[in-house]
Amino acid sequence: MKQKADGIGHSHAKIILIGEHSVVYGQPAIALPLTTIQTEAKLFFTNDDQQLIQSSYFDGPVNEMPPAMLGISHLLKNILAQAHQEKSSFILKIRSQLPAERGMGSSAAVAISIIRCLYDAFGLKLTHSQTLRLANISETDTHKNPSGLDAATAASENPIWLIRDQELVPLPITMNAYILICDSGVKGQTGKAIKIVQNNLTNEPQKTKAHLAHLGRLSIEVREQLAKNDVFGLGRSLNSAQKHLNAIGVSSQNLEDLIHLALQNGSLGSKLTGGGRGGCFINLTKNRATAEKLAAVLQKHGVTKSWIQPLSSEIGGL
Repeated sequence: MKQKADGIGHSHAKIILIGEHSVVYGQPAIALPLTTIQTEAKLFFTNDDQQLIQSSYFDGPVNEMPPAMLGISHLLKNILAQAHQEKSSFILKIRSQLPAERGMGSSAAVAISIIRCLYDAFGLKLTHSQTLRLANISETDTHKNPSGLDAATAASENPIWLIRDQELVPLPITMNAYILICDSGVKGQTGKAIKIVQNNLTNEPQKTKAHLAHLGRLSIEVREQLAKNDVFGLGRSLNSAQKHLNAIGVSSQNLEDLIHLALQNGSLGSKLTGGGRGGCFINLTKNRATAEKLAAVLQKHGVTKSWIQPLSSEIGGL
């Protein structure tokens, strides 16, 4: 008989529709939750004076987690101290459907699921603002200067409009279209991409600031296009965003080739999503059939996995 978990928490993937990188510099961004791609954390109390974690990244004592999991380590210590449970013995099991380093918010989803799981196990009340504050502990270790977009979307069932430290609101979408999310087969390099943008801001400040400002204006346009069901306008905006992302150095030849192929095979607009230099890219299609055909073409050219997401709640998506 399966042992019942003493605490359980869930979260999900996200994609940035528009605004990656520019959001760090005060420009608006839009992100979509992918609620069908789940992360789950379960906690089981034990009597063996050990605190263990089981995950695809690491399996062993909490105090022996590798440096790559420093954010999770800090998060756990913080919650255990807050709950006066530093001496409790447990096994924390994490199961995630999210691919790591692909721009889908894997680290934020894991953090949110752990927070919800521990609060559930210890019988503590958890508010939305507490969830985001705690997730920021882990995300700061992982991404150094997080915008908060990943955690906000991983904690929400609704699309998000965010201007860093100013505005964070749900964004209703009623657009009759689909997004095909594709894993390029190459790990994203968020840290490297962030440094490239920083270096470009130092070496070519006017040019780089202009590209970031253009990305901000495109986010505003996209918000209007989503509200007006302007599918073709959205496609043009996504294509423009990709040109600016490439110009600031966060794309790659592999992504450019796949995006070009997608545009030749039914995509109305394609761009990278997330940190870039690999990872995932997204493609806008008018219907599911086109998305499915496009996925089949791209999988013959290196795409390792793909997901189809409706853009409107009215057609079973967001």
